[in-house]
Amino acid sequence: MKLKSLLLRYYPPGIMLEYETSGELKTKCLDLLNLSPSTDVNALVEEIQKAEPLVTASRSDQVKLLLQRLQDKLRQHSSHTFYLFKVLRAHILPLTNVALNKSGSCFITGSYDRTCKLWDTASGEELHTLEGHRNVVYAIAFNNPYGDKIATGSFDKTCKLWSVETGKCYHTFRGHTAEIGHLAEIISLSFNTLGNRIVTGSFDHTVVVWEAETGRKVYTLLGHSAEISRALFSWDCSLILSGSMDKTCMLWDAASGKCVATFTGHDDEILDSCFDYTGKFIATASADGTARVFSVATRKCIAKLEGHESEISKISFNPQGNRLLTGSADKTARIWDAQTGQCLQVLEGHTDEIFSCAFNYEGNIIITGSKDNTCRIWR
Repeated sequence: MKLKSLLLRYYPPGIMLEYETSGELKTKCLDLLNLSPSTDVNALVEEIQKAEPLVTASRSDQVKLLLQRLQDKLRQHSSHTFYLFKVLRAHILPLTNVALNKSGSCFITGSYDRTCKLWDTASGEELHTLEGHRNVVYAIAFNNPYGDKIATGSFDKTCKLWSVETGKCYHTFRGHTAEIGHLAEIISLSFNTLGNRIVTGSFDHTVVVWEAETGRKVYTLLGHSAEISRALFSWDCSLILSGSMDKTCMLWDAASGKCVATFTGHDDEILDSCFDYTGKFIATASADGTARVFSVATRKCIAKLEGHESEISKISFNPQGNRLLTGSADKTARIWDAQTGQCLQVLEGHTDEIFSCAFNYEGNIIITGSKDNTCRIWR
């Protein structure tokens, strides 16, 4: 095996190794999920060389330089102040969700008008309208990091897979009967980072994992006693997080489908939940008007985010993992320090409830979607 080149992956931090073996070019990734601005780079280079034979002593200076560039990237945007860039009159009915592709070059919106729309982020131009669902399009996702497919989940109890390039529907995950899938509306869906699995959450209190290519059901996760509000994989695909109207979040082993932890503490329904990229922390948003950050290792709440005047419908970490973004029925979005729970900025301007909000891959653009039928781009 011969190392040909080293490539950077900024979020989450990692180094891609391109190497040749038996005349064939292959890649593998060194995940550096624990890297922080204060990490001792020299010690880390030694660790990498011990664990990875492809990284020889002659490459140590190059690896050190790459690690320093990753650290510089982690320091960026931490004190970024966001300003309104563009308002898009997106749909004829309220928006349900927004999601960005990995590069941030385009984003999608779901709506009560039964469509999902694909937009150019820089120009605000509509690229495609994805039509075919027979009810509200509630859950939407790109298959990041690839970004060539879109999945949509609807109140019509089906999930559809679409081409980003053409806007055409590949196939519909249908037959949502007791044996096959969900008995009720699909409220949440997301891809794993390998792009080969999709997890869906439904009003029928269940979470279902599917094969993305075939639409075959892999397994159903049972344990919540009320509607599912969110279901997603951790970045390394080892865990699944589900949030529910039963006021709890559950953590599942993605390989076995077994529940490994339950997080409690909210006084009302959990409306959204998310992982940071390391999988060490989860954040929850609730109808009680607060958000919380939990340690996955200790199962303890480490920060409580208070300040919204109504229920919080959406929450997400920035790519660096040090900020949280929330969207609320009080018509504002807020940016918080993920460790202390301090509110750092309030994004105002929507004239009705904010149903959804998201960071781009770099963490320097935010999209908010509202019941006022518009989405706003902040940068």
